[in-house]
Amino acid sequence: MDGTADDEALWSSLPTAFGKQSTKADLAAQINRSKRVVVDPSSPHQPSSLAIKSEHDHEEQHENINNDGGEDGDEDDDDEDDDEDEFPVSHELLLKTHERAVTSTSLDPSGSRLATGSTDCTIKLHDFASMTSTTLRAFRSVEPTSDKSSEAHPVHHVAFNALSASHLLVVSATPQAKILSRDGDLLTEFVKGDMYLRDMHNTKGHVSEITTGTWHPTDRNLFVTAGTDSTLRIWDVNNKRSQKEVIVHKSRKAGSGGRTRMTAVVWGSPRQGGNSMLIGAALDGSLVMWSGDGPFSRPAGEIRDAHVKDTWTGGLDVSADGRLVVTRGGDDTIKLWDTRKFKSAVTTVSHPSTSGQYPTTNIRFSPTSSNIITGSASGHLHILSPATLKPELVTPVTPGSPLIDVLWHDKLNQIITGSANAETHVLYNPSISHKGASLVMSKAPKRRHIDDDPSLTTDLSQGISGDSIVNPNGLLNGSNQAPLSYAARHPTVGLTASGRPRDPRRPNLPAVTPFGKTQPDEKHIKEHIPLSSMRDEDPREALLKYADKAEKDPMFINAWKHTQPKTIYAEVSDEEAEEGPDQKRARR
Repeated sequence: MDGTADDEALWSSLPTAFGKQSTKADLAAQINRSKRVVVDPSSPHQPSSLAIKSEHDHEEQHENINNDGGEDGDEDDDDEDDDEDEFPVSHELLLKTHERAVTSTSLDPSGSRLATGSTDCTIKLHDFASMTSTTLRAFRSVEPTSDKSSEAHPVHHVAFNALSASHLLVVSATPQAKILSRDGDLLTEFVKGDMYLRDMHNTKGHVSEITTGTWHPTDRNLFVTAGTDSTLRIWDVNNKRSQKEVIVHKSRKAGSGGRTRMTAVVWGSPRQGGNSMLIGAALDGSLVMWSGDGPFSRPAGEIRDAHVKDTWTGGLDVSADGRLVVTRGGDDTIKLWDTRKFKSAVTTVSHPSTSGQYPTTNIRFSPTSSNIITGSASGHLHILSPATLKPELVTPVTPGSPLIDVLWHDKLNQIITGSANAETHVLYNPSISHKGASLVMSKAPKRRHIDDDPSLTTDLSQGISGDSIVNPNGLLNGSNQAPLSYAARHPTVGLTASGRPRDPRRPNLPAVTPFGKTQPDEKHIKEHIPLSSMRDEDPREALLKYADKAEKDPMFINAWKHTQPKTIYAEVSDEEAEEGPDQKRARR
């Protein structure tokens, strides 16, 4: 028996095959690691759960349990599993590419490229096809307002064109909107209006900061921007010198002078066909609707007191059928409106607002308009029912940090969120989501290479890394190499606090610049640079040495040599000669 056991131990230690052994990544375990932790919400000492149902649902469950005489927790677990399968929130992918709050997110129509804007004045472009679980980084960072003539400004809104994936609309805290390519190159920068004109109809562009913008739902060449100059402007991407239409909203608030700030705009079109609609929200609390195809002289509907005056309504969206409009105002309310009876709110619920600190806080319908999603000041994602605006699911994404921007992509069936802590979360479910984060987590992790460490690589676009200080004779950071000379080990010995030598006999040597070592000497200049000796000559003497030659053999006036008139000077009297040429007669 002992011999048999020894043989089995020997055979188990031997390799089963010869040659290079290929290691395969456990993709199932990798996807499971991205699963969000589910914690029992009944325990007060544990963090929030993945799926927290509304109080109304808990009351119904409590009544059912009392009526049935008590149940175990199997049904609750089944309900949570059903919620996870219904909404793509079971797993998440975390992107940390910004330094400040993420204010806007956008996906192209295919869902392969993600653009995020932030208050750090940059736009990050991510490509899901090139990322793996170990290389979650943006392939390009763009500062749309950073050039030689202007300063950097926060990014308010980014939006891919749903009909043309090569165009990315960028709205920053400037009066000029920009169109970038899907690779981050600037395609068009639109004109700024004349700020000294009173009538906004005569201006060619916004005269003050733009707050947001959106694309036309059926025309790939049109988009609209909302500005703080009380106007909505419709632009054509092929004409950057002037807008196509100007919609001036006249505020009726007392003391406003007829002007206000446009805070949000949405351009909706029914999927079953029909006229599109353009809806905008203003700082004076009004909600205005125009026909999307014009004319824009008079609004089709207007609600003056949709929200409290002087509160920022940053969230605005229209359903897929064009019948419902949802708004999230700065007065801590979410309201649902019917475009067919555009007079009063259908449903109103209380929801804490973060638009006072983050004006781009939004609210959106799901791709099928069967749900409404928005964030909260506590960092939770709220999935609401459009009928009652009651939460069907509340899940923590960034607890303690406000959730600013939310987006539910139709093809990927994934939810993208941007938070105030500079994090971008991609929520997905491997069973119902497609590509996107699911594609990234289903790839084998990239093998770590020395070039993947940015501290050990060089940015070739800038030559030597701009962040590092090059000291040819110094030590490497973090190295234990000992200095070679006494002067290197004691660099401050013999020097004052200002860096001058303490020995008065030793002169203060100036610092030798790199150009000082290669400066040519005087001998080299005289031998190799023509006409360099003219620097040491007197220009008057250099000209007078040609006086005799010019008089005997004139080169330029040789044709008039014999016909040149003789100079005749005036005769000077004796009195004038005694007075001298410097004394002049006083004029009367």
